[in-house]
Formats: sequence, C-alpha cells, structure tokens
Amino acid sequence: MIFENIKKLVTYGLESGLIEESDRVYTTNRLLEALDLEEYDEPAEEFSDVDLESTLKELLDYAVEKGLTENSIVYRDLFDTKLMGLLTPRPSEVDTKFWGLYNHQSAKVATDYFYKLSQDTDYIRRYRVKKDMRWIAPTEYGDLDITINLSKPEKDPKAIAAAKLAKQSGYPKCLLCYENVGYAGRVNSPARQNHRVISLKINGTDWGLQYSPYVYYNEHCILFNKKHTPMVIDRSAFEKLFDFVRQFPHYFIGSNADLPIVGGSILSHEHFQGGHYTFAMAKAPVEEKIVFKGFENVDAGIVKWPMSVIRINSEDKNALVDLADKILKAWRGYTDEEAFIYAETEGEPHNTITPIARMRNGRYELDLVLRNNITTEEYPLGVYHPHQELHHIKKENIGLIEVMGLAVLPSRLKGEMEKLAQVLVTEGTEGVRRDKLIEKHADWAEEISKKNNITAENVHEVLQKEIGIVFAKVLEHAGVYKRNKDGKAAFERFIDYVNNK
Repeated sequence: MIFENIKKLVTYGLESGLIEESDRVYTTNRLLEALDLEEYDEPAEEFSDVDLESTLKELLDYAVEKGLTENSIVYRDLFDTKLMGLLTPRPSEVDTKFWGLYNHQSAKVATDYFYKLSQDTDYIRRYRVKKDMRWIAPTEYGDLDITINLSKPEKDPKAIAAAKLAKQSGYPKCLLCYENVGYAGRVNSPARQNHRVISLKINGTDWGLQYSPYVYYNEHCILFNKKHTPMVIDRSAFEKLFDFVRQFPHYFIGSNADLPIVGGSILSHEHFQGGHYTFAMAKAPVEEKIVFKGFENVDAGIVKWPMSVIRINSEDKNALVDLADKILKAWRGYTDEEAFIYAETEGEPHNTITPIARMRNGRYELDLVLRNNITTEEYPLGVYHPHQELHHIKKENIGLIEVMGLAVLPSRLKGEMEKLAQVLVTEGTEGVRRDKLIEKHADWAEEISKKNNITAENVHEVLQKEIGIVFAKVLEHAGVYKRNKDGKAAFERFIDYVNNK
C-alpha cells in the first residue's frame, strides 16, 4: 500500500508538471528517504488523475504508524509539506520560467503559471480553501463579499503546549521573510519546503512576490520587501504601488495602514496585498467630485462607500504620487475636534491612510482610505473600529481586505449560524436567549425576526443577507466620517484643509 501511494504521488508530480519523466526515479528515491524506506517494489498498476488530498492522507497515516510524525494537524502539516517539497522545482527554476513567460508572452501568463504552481505544490491547499463558506450580500454600497474562514486549521492542544515549550527562534524573523523559502518549519512555525517566491525589483529595490496560502479571493498575492523592515505609509509607498501595477496591470495592489488597530496582522515587515479581483469598493462610484488646487489634471472625488475614501485618477502617476503625498501629510497632522478626529494624543499618532492602486482604462488610479486608531474608555478597541454591538459577528481589526468589501469572518460563525437557523425556526427568539452557544446573537435575532418572515425554507438566505448588512455597519464604524451625523460636512472640511495647505 505504501508503495502504491509513493507511485501515486510521483504520478501526481508528473501530471501537474512539477517534475519531468527524467525526475521519476530521483523523486521516488527522495520520497523513500523521507519515509525511512530502504527498498521499493514498484507497483505494476498505472495511476491517473491522482487525488492529492487522499494520497497525502495515506502517506501521513503510514508516517504516523511508523512513528515518523505525530498524529495531529500541526505535525501532519509539517510532514506532508516536507513530502511536497521533494516535488517542488528549485527557486531558480521557478524564477527563470516566470520571467521567461513574462518577457516573451505577458504578465498575466506569468502570474497564471505561478498561481497554478502554488496550488499544485500544495502551498495553497485547494481542498481546504474550498471548505470556506462564501456568498454575496447586496447592500446599499453594492454587493459585498462574505467569507467564513474554514481553511486555516486550528492547532490542537498538544501542539499548542509544545509550541509554548519550543525554543524561540529569530529565524525566519517573521512569516513574510524571504528566508521562509524552503524552510522545514517547526511546531511554532509552518513548514515552507514547497514555498516559492518570485524575485523582482520595485523602485529599484529587492522585493518578493508570493501568494497567500489562505487565498481569500482570486490570486490573492503578497508583495514584500526582502529586507525585514517595518510597515510605513509614505510617499515611497505610493511610488512602490504604482511601480507594481505598471509591471502587473491586471492586478490591484494595496497596503494595510501602518498603525495598530487600523493596521494589518504583520506591521513589522513592509508588504502589500494584491491580486486579480475586483472588489465592491473598486466598483463603487464617485458620489462627489473634488478639485485639488494645483492638480487640475487629476480626476478626484469622494467614493460612495461606508468608509472615508478619496479616489484620484490620472495618466500621470507622478502627479498622483505628489497629490497622495500631500493628502497623507495633511491627514497625519489633521485634528477636527468637532468630528472627534485627533492627529495625536500624548505624543501617539492616530491618523494614517490605507492606499489601494490599480490600472483603470489605461490610467493610474489610487484610492486613499482615511484611518484613525484613537481609543477611549467607552471604545477600548478603537473608536473607528467595530463597536461592541457588532462583536457577535465581527470583532477583529478591519484590514485591507475588509476595507475593500470582503468580510473575513471567524470560523465559529459556521456552527453558530447553523444553530441560530435551527432555533429561530423551531423556538423563535426566546429560544435563542436560552441557548449558551448563540445567546450573543439574541438582540440581532429579534431585529431580524421583526424585518423578515422567517421560515425553514428561507432562514439561511435571510441570515446571509443580514450578515452582509452587519458587515456594512462594521465598515461604517471604521469610517472616520460615515458614522458622524455631520460626516459629509466634516469630510469637506478636510478637503478644504488640504487645498489650503
């Protein structure tokens, strides 16, 4: 049985183009070594259309049985990544093929190759990603994307305990560092033998392009500085974004903000996120045009969006960089007490920007989302952050992906929504209040029940629609002007401030 699965995995490598026929024996021998086998009796049966998930499961079950690894998700992931690394081309081969396709065909052909490779090597685990729940929710701001993240496995208690006891290492410095390429991993750091990165120049400096292993949207990529240097939003950030879309015009690219609360998950390493996808925010129209003094050649306006977004568009990317830099510097130092916006308190800065760049009809375009991370006793997680009444759905920080209109919701919601649907139909809202798992949703459930005639046939559709409405409110809470009753006037005060600088 073990020999059959070794042959299946080698066949998978051949079918997916990871290895060539001349690599068959070499790859087989490498797998034998990894599985602590000294002999091999090749099965006579030929295999085709190999299912990677089931093949790896059989190989992992064998490894557990023989004591080569432990039977937990963390250790199994470490071991199967080691196996897949034996089928993955060397970084130099991947780079050479990528840039050959880029130079002789197109940027899109090159990224198509690299995206497929990242899936074929199991760096992006297709069979896990497809478990994520996804739907579209219509709102006043357009169709928002909703996903419940089920593809990122939770660590088991044994692995968590082992991670606490494990020696703390400074290598790699973080999960974005280039040194992760080919790294074997450990109980407190994922294995990356099958991880590959495209080397490229951004504004004359060394950067890497990879895909996220938990692709939340099509071709969800990460562009990162090869030096471990902190996130910063400044003039050079805008220049880097435009240099990327110049090279890859079919992709958008954006950045989390560079401050806690409004920032992303890794502020210690400069990086951007992009991909081949059109978010609801990119589809949102400009609801009010703006003219910035000295930049009359730039189309500008306020976007119809729950957060506070200025969109600028021009054929001249240098003009956009100049204007974006002016807006950023103005916002960094801007205080409007009437709107509860403070540039700083006790020396701590609060204002920053989430920028998103793209090409649109041959012109450069940049969305600038105004962010503020001030906290108060009433709102310790942030004034411009989902407030407590929304935490039953979304409590986590609002990063770049959410800003653009895709809700990444916690896995707990799958079970909670299934139970909520069942109880609403059978017991009504009083039953929701009695249930420990879903009582946090009770007030929301009452609100939903008043608005909708809930039946067994429509309850799931209603809940999905209402989650979309909550997500729109989440974004309004994160918007520095939308949640203010005088928001439009306050936004216009800032525009005037920029023009008078």
